Amino acid sequence: MLRRILLVSLLLPAALAAQQPMPGYSPSAAERERAAEAAAIRVPSGPRSEQHSRVLSAETHVAGTPAQRRTADYVIEQMRAMGLQTEVRTYRVWLPHATSVRAWRVSPDPVELSLPEPAIPGDPASALAQYPTVNGYSAAGDVTAEVVYVNYGLIEDYRRLDSLGVSVRGRIAIARYGRSYRGIKAREAERNGAVGLIIYSDPRDDGYVVEDVYPEGPMRPEGAVQRGSVMNGNGDPATPGWASHAGARHLPADQMVVPRIPVVPMSYGDAAELLRGIRGTDVPQEWQGGLPFRYHVGPGPVTARLLVTTDAETGGGWKEIHNTFGTLTGSEFPDEIVMIGAHRDAWGPGTADNVSGTASVLEAARALAEQARAGQRPRRTVVFATWDAEEWGLIGSTEYVEDDSARLWRGGVAYLNQDVSALGPVFGGGGSPSLRATLRDVARAVPHPGGTGSIYQEWRRSEAMADSLEPEMGDPGGGSDFAGFYNHLGIPHLDWGFGGNYGVYHSQYDDFAWMSRFGDPGFVRHAAAASLGAGLLLRLANADVLPYDYVEFARTMRRYVPQMEAAAGARGWTVSMAPLADAIGRMEASAAAFAQARDARLAAGAPAAAVLARTNAALMGVERALTRPEGLRTRPWFRGLIYAADENNGYSNVVFPSVVEAIRAEDQPLTEREVADLAARFAAAAAALDQARQALGTR
Repeated sequence: MLRRILLVSLLLPAALAAQQPMPGYSPSAAERERAAEAAAIRVPSGPRSEQHSRVLSAETHVAGTPAQRRTADYVIEQMRAMGLQTEVRTYRVWLPHATSVRAWRVSPDPVELSLPEPAIPGDPASALAQYPTVNGYSAAGDVTAEVVYVNYGLIEDYRRLDSLGVSVRGRIAIARYGRSYRGIKAREAERNGAVGLIIYSDPRDDGYVVEDVYPEGPMRPEGAVQRGSVMNGNGDPATPGWASHAGARHLPADQMVVPRIPVVPMSYGDAAELLRGIRGTDVPQEWQGGLPFRYHVGPGPVTARLLVTTDAETGGGWKEIHNTFGTLTGSEFPDEIVMIGAHRDAWGPGTADNVSGTASVLEAARALAEQARAGQRPRRTVVFATWDAEEWGLIGSTEYVEDDSARLWRGGVAYLNQDVSALGPVFGGGGSPSLRATLRDVARAVPHPGGTGSIYQEWRRSEAMADSLEPEMGDPGGGSDFAGFYNHLGIPHLDWGFGGNYGVYHSQYDDFAWMSRFGDPGFVRHAAAASLGAGLLLRLANADVLPYDYVEFARTMRRYVPQMEAAAGARGWTVSMAPLADAIGRMEASAAAFAQARDARLAAGAPAAAVLARTNAALMGVERALTRPEGLRTRPWFRGLIYAADENNGYSNVVFPSVVEAIRAEDQPLTEREVADLAARFAAAAAALDQARQALGTR
């Protein structure tokens, strides 16, 4: 009976989706594609996802360890069994592991803090061997100093400390997690003269103030620690901008852009042993956390000692990492590549982050592999990737992109990212505006695992959308493995997943027991994410004309222009954004003309393969035109000029980063040049759309 109910729930959204037009397909091809997608969507299952999760999270698998290599072996074994062509690509990178960490309250009342996460009864994975509670790329060191509380450790927090007459120079800063990437916290502590940094998880942000803590609830318990990297770049720090393959030039350690101070993450249980005794200046009210005492800034009278050792001190800093690939070579356009990827590494068992994404990629691969074995190969090449060392700074995916940049530049159609595909009930998605309509359309055909109707219908309901609006989507600024594809090369990207309260992020408790109880009981959201991925891969791989929506893209860009005008005007400048607005308008007109020509041409049937190849080559050039070889002035690796991670936050995104960073630099002439440059890039994107229209044989 349950199987019949699930089948009905599947067919209903599929039938509703069939009423929608399918951009990029001729009518006959659209009918075949709907059938292929419906069949693929049915394949991923909760039980198989659960099995992948159980195996892949059976041990702590930090990048550079034998346990992490075993996850690569498992993925390759699974993909070979599906009949995929497999490859393991190995890079030797600078990845120093912590070998020990200790921390003390030296005064008053000396005590050594108990840093490892305690085992939780009934959760066997919580008793597994742990990676030391040291942030990735922390420097080794032995420092003793007074402690200063710096709130979230943001740039503005240090300005506030300056206004209070408090300095961290020569002292140990203690910051709470949140509001920015932890690498920014390390950078700012070091810039302000701190000799060490402690980063702790405050219960106000992800502990008992939010919801019950694990194992009674999903939030962070008193002993849980958030590990994570504190390097601010992407890729191997020894090979910034080029691939770390055999024979590559490597920077010496003293030239790598990594922290030079010890950085130690702590639970709020341990942090309380330091914070409770700090006196000095009372904190601003917004700096008060959730621990049951009044916070103070300091300095003192609390003095702490941090001791960190790493294998870099004994010559062990170099590690091998392993990316895996399973490939279905395209039947008609083998040089055009659609890729889906997820990182395999974690800081503990990593069942949510990111065994969930890896399991979804494996299930999407199984769906397409079944069709290929039945003689229905995708028209374009589809690659199923799993990345190593994402947690240390997107290292595996960055090295791959730098290694294969020429091939990806020529033939990269799209990159789909699965970073935490399931940890709660709430669906969300994001990516390049050119692919958002495709995500919405395929989501109409995938049943929602926790309600009636499709993922798309539940998505709209969860956001209480007006009929005239579409669900909000995230912008691709950085922070996950899409960065190399989108921010570096300009290859359109999508990501999606199911979210919720997730207090065990980067801790030993992100394990199978937590996922089974709180994140995704039955692993049905894992399967739904995989079904959506399978449908998206087929949609992009089989289209006659690549289904980018550059009308939506241009309209999205147009909404950003007033923000630039306001930012410049706030400084009293008269900087005309008209050239930029006009160029975006020309792109929108070219996009509309192309879409009209495409639909009319395909209504009469698909053109010859050579015509399609020329058309799609021009379309792949549209977002490539919105990059520049020299990259951003502050970060040359970021070549894309539409979105980037905020250089002073890391997690938040910046739109039109070349212009925004010029405004922040208080440089009006540079701002004017950057506006003109960006306008020229949009003009080039419009020209690529015109070229695509001409390639179709329409004027």
